[in-house]
Amino acid sequence: MTTAPKMFFIPFAMVVLIALSACNREGSQREPLAKIVAGAVIETRNEPSSVELQRETRVVVLGTGTPIPDARRAGPSIAVVHKGEAYLFDIGAGSIRNAVAARYKYDIPSLYPLQICCVFITHMHSDHTMDFSELAFDLWWRRVEPLRVWGPTGLKKMAAGMYAMMVPDIEARSSGSQPLPNPKSYEVDVTEITEGVVFEKEDLVIEAFSVNHGEVEPAFGYRITTAEKTIVISGDTAYSEKLLDMSRGADLLFHEVISDSGLANTSEYFQAYHKKSHTTASDVGRLASEAKPDKLVLYHALFYGVAEDLIVEEVRTGYDGDVVLADDLDLF
Repeated sequence: MTTAPKMFFIPFAMVVLIALSACNREGSQREPLAKIVAGAVIETRNEPSSVELQRETRVVVLGTGTPIPDARRAGPSIAVVHKGEAYLFDIGAGSIRNAVAARYKYDIPSLYPLQICCVFITHMHSDHTMDFSELAFDLWWRRVEPLRVWGPTGLKKMAAGMYAMMVPDIEARSSGSQPLPNPKSYEVDVTEITEGVVFEKEDLVIEAFSVNHGEVEPAFGYRITTAEKTIVISGDTAYSEKLLDMSRGADLLFHEVISDSGLANTSEYFQAYHKKSHTTASDVGRLASEAKPDKLVLYHALFYGVAEDLIVEEVRTGYDGDVVLADDLDLF
């Protein structure tokens, strides 16, 4: 028998006040309480509810940014939600806070940090991994199952460094009167991967494939297949024939991008660097025109001073299909 998720509100009065305030702001629309982003909520559940299990596969964009600090864009992260589990692809800075927001905005319990089961890293650059410690240590003493993370060589070393950084917290919580049902629940189940299928569960298949991110090796993209959708995530890459092959006929292709005109405004050094490591908007259009995804979604966009809408127009010079520039918390 499937049980409904248990929720604990701390403090309850504060949550109600936040919700009422959100409903009554000038110009805001009144929404059900479940759709309002609350504060200070602890959620636990033993398994997905029957409602979650019956929902179609959804994709939530948790972060669309780059290494450049951006007030509107968290670091890159894309969540594929399938049969009551959330599978995150990269965890850039701010993405886990956005996961909490998305949990309430779209009523997706599996995006609550304690419920996120699985993370897949494209490469080891900091803008794609900064929330690793955030996710691993958010309420770690309440986590029932270990967080599982897959990614390139170097991931185990990063995890070991994270544990070392958090020793004061671990020792303080472990040596006092705080309840710790599982004193080791901060430890992450880490798997360093190569190309190929890295995860399977029922109709869900996740395949990693190599992409060309300049001198960064290994670097991966991911193809996620369910009974309903095929989703391809480029990670950071220059134009890639392998990515083209993996993207053919996808329902959703999430592709990084750099503006042609914005790149032209940078120094010769940066132009050479970026052309080896990232894909210009015109080349994204060229790839998409061959791959023919149902929808092309641009993320991790480097604008270098040009208007954001211009990057979509640059893609459209070589592509007449459906293309959008993603914002944080977009739902597909």
